[in-house]
Amino acid sequence: MRKYIDKIKKDPIINLLIPHLKNHRAYLVGGFVRDVLMEKESVDRDLIIIEDELELFAKDLADKIDAYFIELDSVNSIYRLVMEDKINYIDITKPIENNFEKDIKRRDLTINAIAYDINEEKFIDLIGGIDDIKNKLIRGISDENFEDDPLRIIRIFRFFAKTGFTIVPELEDITKKLKDKINEPAKERINVELLKLFEGNYTSQALLKMNDLGLIEKFFPIYEDVKKVPPNSHHHLDLFHHLVETVFQIQKKYEEADEDIKQYLDSNRYGTVKLIAFLKLAGFLHDIGKPSCWTIEEDTGRHRFIKHDEIGSKLVVPILKNLKFSNKQIDYIKSLIKYHIYPSSMVCSPDVNEKAYMRFYRKMEDNVIDVIILAMADRLSARGVQVTDEMVNDNISRLTFLLQNYIKMRSEIQPLEKLLDGTDIMELLNISQGPILGEIIKELKEAQISGDVNNKQEAIEFVLNGWNNK
Repeated sequence: MRKYIDKIKKDPIINLLIPHLKNHRAYLVGGFVRDVLMEKESVDRDLIIIEDELELFAKDLADKIDAYFIELDSVNSIYRLVMEDKINYIDITKPIENNFEKDIKRRDLTINAIAYDINEEKFIDLIGGIDDIKNKLIRGISDENFEDDPLRIIRIFRFFAKTGFTIVPELEDITKKLKDKINEPAKERINVELLKLFEGNYTSQALLKMNDLGLIEKFFPIYEDVKKVPPNSHHHLDLFHHLVETVFQIQKKYEEADEDIKQYLDSNRYGTVKLIAFLKLAGFLHDIGKPSCWTIEEDTGRHRFIKHDEIGSKLVVPILKNLKFSNKQIDYIKSLIKYHIYPSSMVCSPDVNEKAYMRFYRKMEDNVIDVIILAMADRLSARGVQVTDEMVNDNISRLTFLLQNYIKMRSEIQPLEKLLDGTDIMELLNISQGPILGEIIKELKEAQISGDVNNKQEAIEFVLNGWNNK
């Protein structure tokens, strides 16, 4: 264990703390300790400090290490020190009932209940978490801990998605027992756990396990209808498993990607969770519109899902609002669902050309890479009897070119110039704000994307002619 102790001592933040924690009973706990033992990086350091005046101690410590003090929970004495880089932080709290051993035993999983005594320089493992890390097991500490906070059920699958460890049968049993309580925690807390689940490398496997235990519909009730759509000539999987396979293929594409694309998908566009989590969630939801428009042709027996992309992009909004996603996050996922067919249909068009590529890049704006990867994953997840390997390989080859071409020329793609704003259009047409104005602005943007409008005078003529023609 010496190498792990040395790694903790060499951590720059811990090294900064050590001189100020002498003469105090101070313990590192939770995720940082777990990640050190799993040889992973972590930026969230949790400290248990046995101190009567913890708030004063935390404020004083913040001053000494040039950190920003935040009170998270005054009742339970939980404080956060945010470092100057605004990435690293330290959470400080007292143990439950001022009893360190009781605090450790009230946690969720054994792998999260390992502590490190900073001054004694030793690990404290009261529950067997170190052995469970070695044996790659996800094991609970007690059923009572999950009953007290059903959110911990979701955390089982979050850590499964992150580690790929085996969930022990006892945890599956407690999941079945408590699954009807899974929505009792605040939706904001559920949101955090779901996003971290979708951030993991084993998301698709976690979704399958959750499905086996009856949890999917608890978060996404629409899946009751999704599961009714069977395989067909273009899909070798039923709709539910097609969506899970899409998540798997997105993860695979991420792992195979060049470093610049990986770096992009690792970025934190929407908070602290990596962008890849939102892309995989979009993949999991991209066909939820299919049950609403499912028809079977009498003469051919072919399954049709006309406008499922548009329908799905509307259905997803209340689902994500209920789970407390932000408007920007919802707009991102909604856009990927709406346009997930667009890349493949465009590159397979017989008259595709550079102008079509540029139109696509401009229309997708910041989501070019994302929607192409989703289109690739969707194609690779649909291998029905009427879909040949040649068809799939040709489509993926064309999408790969579309992506590589964008990477090569993205620095040259200038954002669309705003030729007319809402006020200009209202004055030109003598109209007031409303749906008509919004439609005109949308049509003008489409005309710019297509290259039909290139300057202000052409924009004025487009608006006047378009309005008069209607």
